[in-house]
This record gives sequence, C-alpha cells and structure tokens, in this order.
Amino acid sequence: MITDIHQYLAEFDDIPGTRVFTTTRARKGYWLNQFAMSLMTDANRKRWRADEKAYLADWPMTADQRQAVLDRDYNRMLDLGGNIYFLAKIFSTDGLSFVQAVSTMTGTSVEDYQAMMIAGGRSPEGLRSIKGGN
Repeated sequence: MITDIHQYLAEFDDIPGTRVFTTTRARKGYWLNQFAMSLMTDANRKRWRADEKAYLADWPMTADQRQAVLDRDYNRMLDLGGNIYFLAKIFSTDGLSFVQAVSTMTGTSVEDYQAMMIAGGRSPEGLRSIKGGN
C-alpha cells in the first residue's frame, strides 16, 4: 500500500495518453491557466488577437509555456500544467470547437475523432501502462 501522497499521485503518470490534473500540475501551470481564463472577457480577447506575443508578455509564464501557446500545442500545454477546461478559452478564442481542438491532440481528423467518440471513445483494450508496456 502506498502511504506517500506524492508517490501515489506519481502513479497517474503511468496512464498512457492521460494527464491527471494534480496539485503539482496546478502549481506548475498556474499562470498559463490564468492567462487562458483571462480570455473570457471580450476586451482581453481583442488585445490577444491584436498582438499575441505582447499579451503573453504580461503573464509570468515560462518560455516553454509561452511557446506552446503560440504554437497552439495543446498537448505541450497540458504537459506544462495546463488544464483542458482553461485551455478551451484559447481554442474558443481561435474559433475552434472542443472536438476540433481535441482532434489535433490525438492526431486524428475531426471526423475520425468525432466518430470514435460517438462509438463510445477509445477502446479499453491495449496499452494500459507506460512502464508495464501492457
């Protein structure tokens, strides 16, 4: 039985294709997520669209986080502490639906991603553990 909370939470990193939003991720991505939430107001969306780099300069994010935002690399943003529900503000500002944005994260077309989800999502069969290889 695991008694150390950090060891317990680290076990979630073994789930392939999944990033559990732990307190560690929340702390790591605090400013990234705050930036994303700022896009909830029209005035901020207008400032963002006018000059993305200048707008990002106002937020104390890491250089990696800024670059991931500029690249619209949502998987990288998740790795750097982003929360998908906060990051949705970015792709919504870009005019993308959730399905459109998430399909880019899975490497599939919008149509294929949507069909997979309508069919019940990814199969539970297959790779279930990164380090276990099964």
